[in-house]
Amino acid sequence: MKHAGAWNMLTVAVCMALLGCLQAQELQGHVSVILLGATGDLARKYLWQGLFQLYLEEAGKGHSFRFHGTALTSTKQGQEVIAKVLESLSCPRDTAPSRCAELKAQFQQLSEYHRLKTPEDYLALSKDIEARVQHEGLREAGRIFYFSVPPFAYAEIARSINSSCRPGPGAWLRVVLEKPFGRDHRSAQQLATELGSFFQEEEMYRVDHYLGKQVVAQILPFRDQNRKALDGLWNRHHVERVEIIMKETVDAEGRTSFYEEYGVIGDVLQNHLTEILMLVAMELPLNLSSSEAVLGHKLQAFQALRGLQRGSAVVGQYQAYRGQVRRELQKPDSFHSLTPTFAGVLVHITSTVPVTPGVLVHITSTVPLPQASPCTSPPLSPVTPGVLVHIDNLRWEGVPFILMSGKALDERVGYVRILFKDQAYCAQSEKRWVPAQSHCLPQQIIFYIGHGELGGPAVLVSRNLFRPSLPSASWKEVEGQPGLRLFGRPLSDYYAYSPVREQDAYSILISRIFHRRKDSFITMENLLASWVFWTPLLDSLAHEVPRLYPGGAENGHLLDFEFSGSHLSFSQPPLEQLVLGPDSAPMPSDFQVLRAKYRDSPLISAWPEELIARLAGDIEAAAVQAVRRFGKFHLALSGGSSPVALFQQLAMGHYGFPWAHTHLWLVDERCVPLWDPESNFQGLQAHLLQHVRVPYYNVHPMPVHQRQRLCAEEDQGAQAYAEEISTVVTNSSFDLVLLGMGTDGHTASLFPQSPVGLDGKQLVVLTTSPSSPHRRMSLSLPVINRAHKVAVLVMGRMKREIAMLVSRVGREPRKWPISGVLPDSGQLVWYMDYDAFLG
Repeated sequence: MKHAGAWNMLTVAVCMALLGCLQAQELQGHVSVILLGATGDLARKYLWQGLFQLYLEEAGKGHSFRFHGTALTSTKQGQEVIAKVLESLSCPRDTAPSRCAELKAQFQQLSEYHRLKTPEDYLALSKDIEARVQHEGLREAGRIFYFSVPPFAYAEIARSINSSCRPGPGAWLRVVLEKPFGRDHRSAQQLATELGSFFQEEEMYRVDHYLGKQVVAQILPFRDQNRKALDGLWNRHHVERVEIIMKETVDAEGRTSFYEEYGVIGDVLQNHLTEILMLVAMELPLNLSSSEAVLGHKLQAFQALRGLQRGSAVVGQYQAYRGQVRRELQKPDSFHSLTPTFAGVLVHITSTVPVTPGVLVHITSTVPLPQASPCTSPPLSPVTPGVLVHIDNLRWEGVPFILMSGKALDERVGYVRILFKDQAYCAQSEKRWVPAQSHCLPQQIIFYIGHGELGGPAVLVSRNLFRPSLPSASWKEVEGQPGLRLFGRPLSDYYAYSPVREQDAYSILISRIFHRRKDSFITMENLLASWVFWTPLLDSLAHEVPRLYPGGAENGHLLDFEFSGSHLSFSQPPLEQLVLGPDSAPMPSDFQVLRAKYRDSPLISAWPEELIARLAGDIEAAAVQAVRRFGKFHLALSGGSSPVALFQQLAMGHYGFPWAHTHLWLVDERCVPLWDPESNFQGLQAHLLQHVRVPYYNVHPMPVHQRQRLCAEEDQGAQAYAEEISTVVTNSSFDLVLLGMGTDGHTASLFPQSPVGLDGKQLVVLTTSPSSPHRRMSLSLPVINRAHKVAVLVMGRMKREIAMLVSRVGREPRKWPISGVLPDSGQLVWYMDYDAFLG
C-alpha cells in the first residue's frame, strides 16, 4: 500500500508539472515583430510575405502577435506603402479564397507602421508595446527586430534598441541581421565588436537566405537519412570533385555601388557558396536536432579549409560593367574598374590543420541574457575556439571543391553537384548496358537549388548509385519529362525528388528565428572563420585585371577554366577584341619577360605567373645539372608568402624534377613549433613536401624546438644546424639558395642593425625580428654567399619602394641586409614581378 501511495503521489506530481507547462504553453504571451526598413525592396518582396506565413503557421498555438513596420519615411507615406504590400500578400495554394481573405484581414489588423528615426521614437514604440500588452491582459514573450537596412545603420539602431526598446525582464530579444557582414576580416571583426557591445551573441541571427532555400536546408537531413548508403561513399576515395555553382543572367546594373565595394566574391562566394560548402564537407553530428552540435561541426570544417592563394582563382568582368559604373557612380571616362563580376575558385580541405588562439575572437557582452523558463530550452552555449588543437579531416584530402558564380552568364541556375569516381569497367559495349543502372554510367548526387532546366528545387541521385530516402510528407518523386537532360544524362537516369510545396527561403528562416533554430544562421565564430579564409585571396586580387567577357551566350568558352593540383587557370586565352582602346588596363599577354640588370646582377621581370614559371624552370634546370654532375642537389628555401606560388608550381608542374636526389634546407625559421601555421617548415610541408617524393632523410628542418623549448641558447640549435650543413653539404656551399626581400631591406631573418649573421664565421645564427614571433633562426650572409647560385624573389607593389632604394645603394648590410648578398664565386639572379619593379 505504501508503494501504491508513493506511486499515486508521483503520478500527481508529474501531472501537475505537465499541466503547468501546458498552461505556460497556452499562455506563452505576446510577440512583437519589428521590421526595420519595412518599405524597402527586400521587405516588400519577401519579408512581409514571410511574416504573414509565420502568422498563418503560429496563430492559435499559444502566442499572440503584432507586426510593426518601421522606416525613416513619414507616417502617411509609410502607411500607404505598407497597405499596398499587405494587400498583395498570398496564401498557400490549398487555401480557399474566402479563408485567404479572412486571414489577410486578420494580419492587416495586426500590422501597423511607425516612423523610427530618433531614440525617442524607439522609446515611444517600446511604451506602445508595453501598454498594448498590459491593456489586453497579456504577458510579453519577446521581441524580434529584423534589420532590413544597410549595415552602416546597424550600430546606431542597435544602440537605440539596447537603450530604449529592449523588452522587460523575463522576455526574450531576437535581432535579425542581413548580409553583408563586412568586406574583409577586419571590417567583419569591427562590426561584430560594435554589435557585441549591445547584444548577446545568442540574441543575434545573421541571415544568409541561401540557408533557407529548401534544397540547401535539405543537405544535412539528406545526409543523415541516407547515412548507411553514404558512409562508404562520402569521402576522398570515391568523390572525384564537388561543384557549387550559382549562375545569373542579369548584370549588376542598378547595383554597381554595392558591387564596387564587394564584387562577386563578397556578394556570393564568401557567404552563400561557402555556407553550402560547409554543409557538404562538415562531419555529420550524431544529433542533427542539436543546434550547438551542428554549429560546432561547421566551425571545425571552416578551420580545415586550406588557405587560398592567387593561383586558386580566376576572375572576370562583363564588358558593359565599366560603362555602368561610370554612369551610375559618375566616374570619368578614364576610370577602369577591377571589380570581378565572375569568379571561379578552387578549394581544398587539409588533412591536419593547427588552430591557433587569437585567429577567431569570441566577443562577449555585458548585456544580460533573458532567463530560460523551465518549459523552454536553455540558452545555447557559444561555440568558442580553444587552445592549440588539431582538426583531422582525411575525408576530403585532395578532393577539389569548385565554387563559381557570375553575372551576365548564359543561364540562371544554382546547384551542388557531387561527382563520384568512375571505378568500374564494363566488358560489354554501351548498347548492351542496362539503361540508368550500369555502373559505367556517371554516378552523381545533385542538390538542384532552382531555376535552370528543371525550373525549381530538386534532389537527384543517379539510379546506379542508390535509391535515396527523403521524407514523403514534404518531398515527392518528379514526374518524367521526356527529352530533358541534366549534366549529360536524361532525367530518367536519376531518382529525382522535388518539394511537395515550394516555400520561400525567407518564410522558412523567419519561422526558424521564431523557433530559435540557430543552426540555420551564421554565428560570429563561423563568420570570422569565413573571412579569415577569404581575405587573403581578396587582397591578392586587389590589383588583378579581370578577364573581360561579352555576356550571355556570347561568352562561349571564354570563361571555361581547368585546374591542376591547387592551381586554377582559364582554358582559353583572352579575346584580343575585348581589350578596348589605348587606355584599357594592360593584360599579362601584352608583356614579355623582361631581362635587364639590377645591382649589376641579372634581373628577370614578368607578370607573377610568368615569373614563377620561369623561376621554377630555372630551379629544375639547376637541380638536373647538379644531380647529373654530383649525384645530389642542395636547395635552401626561404619562408613567407612569396614562395608559396613557387612551391605549388614545383609540386604540380615539374614532374621531371629529381626530388629523390634533392636535399631541402631552410634559409630561416620562426621560433615556433614546426606544426604551427607560422612555421616556415609548415608552409613548406603544406605546399610542397606533401605533394612530392623527397626522402625524409633529405629534409632538414631547422632545430628551433628542442627539449620542449624554443630557440634556447643552451640547446645550441644554431650550432647543430651549422654542423649538419658542414657534414652534408660539400664546402657548406648550397647549389641554390632562394631568398626574399622585406620592405625594410631584410633577407632571410637577417634584419637591419642585426648584431649577428651579417659577417663572421658563423653559418647559422639566432636573430630578433621587429615583428612577432620575434625570435628567429637564420642562415648567415657568409654561408648564403658561398652558394653556387642565389635567387632573390621580390613580388608585390608593397616592395616597389624598397626595390627602388636598394637599386641605388652600395653594399651596406647593416642598413639593408639584402645589399650584402653577393655570392663569392657563384651567381646572383633577381626575379622581380612588374608590380615590384615598375610599380
